Amino acid sequence: MTKIYSARWVVPVTAPPIADGAVAVEGARIVAVGPRADVRAQFPDATTEDFGAAALMPGLVNCHTHLELTAMRGFLEAEEGNFFAWLRKLTLARMLRLTADDLRVSAAWGAVEAVRAGVTCVGDAASSADACLAALADVGLRGTIYQEVFGPDARMAQEQWIQSRAQLEALRTDETPLVRVGVSPHAPYTVSAPLLEMITAYTLDQRLPVMMHAAESEMETLLMRAGCGVFADDYARRGIEWRAPCVSPIQYLAQVGVLRARPLLVHCIRVDDADIETIKIFDARVAHCPKSNAKLGHGHAPYHKFLKLKHGFGSDSVASNNTCDLLAEASTALLMARAHAPDALAELTAQQALFAATAGGAQALGLDAQTGALAAGLQADLIAVRLDGAHQLPVYDPLSALIFASSGRDVVLTVVAGREIYRDGRAQTVDEERLRARVQEIGAKLMAN
Repeated sequence: MTKIYSARWVVPVTAPPIADGAVAVEGARIVAVGPRADVRAQFPDATTEDFGAAALMPGLVNCHTHLELTAMRGFLEAEEGNFFAWLRKLTLARMLRLTADDLRVSAAWGAVEAVRAGVTCVGDAASSADACLAALADVGLRGTIYQEVFGPDARMAQEQWIQSRAQLEALRTDETPLVRVGVSPHAPYTVSAPLLEMITAYTLDQRLPVMMHAAESEMETLLMRAGCGVFADDYARRGIEWRAPCVSPIQYLAQVGVLRARPLLVHCIRVDDADIETIKIFDARVAHCPKSNAKLGHGHAPYHKFLKLKHGFGSDSVASNNTCDLLAEASTALLMARAHAPDALAELTAQQALFAATAGGAQALGLDAQTGALAAGLQADLIAVRLDGAHQLPVYDPLSALIFASSGRDVVLTVVAGREIYRDGRAQTVDEERLRARVQEIGAKLMAN
């Protein structure tokens, strides 16, 4: 059965906006995009729904999340001035206080927040990847779940890889048509060079996607370039031998071979022109998380230089951002970049930011053959965004209205693979009230301890 969605604007992203446009969906795929009259004439027997003063556009692609940490929204505020303490508190809380069901509920609540804000696809890094995969399947999101791997001690690399590989292979049996599995060696300071080499060889052989935090903090840069700082001190306390490569984190990843896997590199705050060129040469991708970067005080990534790379936006965890809102993320990225690089203003446009939040994000995740735009043949991942609010009218240009005047709260419909998973103010696939109650229970437990 064919269904036609129509609205005042259709924004395909990879083509100019269409006034009074429509999108026809058959099963899981888009079969037509164009002026409303033309699409209706092509499918005269289709059911139709008109959203009026709204924009139909591709679903937003959140390139970097940690959905399992949703229950820690606001839990780590006191530690934000000390990244090492922040990481330690997060890790201990996740390991010692949260049950497997807590983590699944936390991830599901994060997925609900995402679909309410028009996100249809995520790149999620998770320690409890099985719980996150199940949560995405429950809610109906598309995405890649990247199983996190840790292990900074080179002496234990073989043992750690045997365990991680078994975990990965078990996880891959649970893949679905919408959710696939990848690998996330956590960061250069938490994964030894030998372990990085094993992971890279495996992912290249198995053609698995890779995500990795990189060039995020000053502490990471000090460890790499000079072998000193908080991370180096922690190594010494734990008896872990470390010889600084005396290069940037990006050049280090090139040296140990990780960039051969064309990873999605998250943050890339502390990068120079040579690093940008290296990323480009290896065809690696970047997930830009401007709100999280700023909230944790890590600095400002040179977003205007990412325009030459395959890149998208990420919210990071709500433990470090507090909301999953890709429209707000895109606006923040654009405004911060314009402030820091006014000479690049002509390139830093609403059109460019909307591309990064959709088609660019899909490209960064390696899913651009499936999603990220409104075009016949692609998966029917689309959203409707109201454009008649007091904060939006009048609308002269729908792209500017979406980026500079709208947020996730303006989304009224979210569709993934032709299935409506959010409409009428509620997620359609899970019991929101049950999840809300459980998340509050988890929050109370974290505070009590």
